[in-house]
Amino acid sequence: MTEARKHLPEIIDRACRHETPTIITRRGRSEAVLLGIEEYHRLCEAAERSEDEWLNRLADQAESEGTEGAVPMEQMAALLRSTN
Repeated sequence: MTEARKHLPEIIDRACRHETPTIITRRGRSEAVLLGIEEYHRLCEAAERSEDEWLNRLADQAESEGTEGAVPMEQMAALLRSTN
């Protein structure tokens, strides 16, 4: 952490220009990572695409299994509220 403070401009430059993430540690433990904004946006988009694909697979699976044993949305919401 101390070194990161001392060299922050260089670390940011390295992350932005050279696309090299820097792991920041505190007392020998990894605490954070500094990466360029473009890489951050790329990772967010990839995560979103992955989540969308996963949800689509779940929807396709549920559709292929039919509605036998299905619970209406209102009933599911009531069940969820009663458990909290």
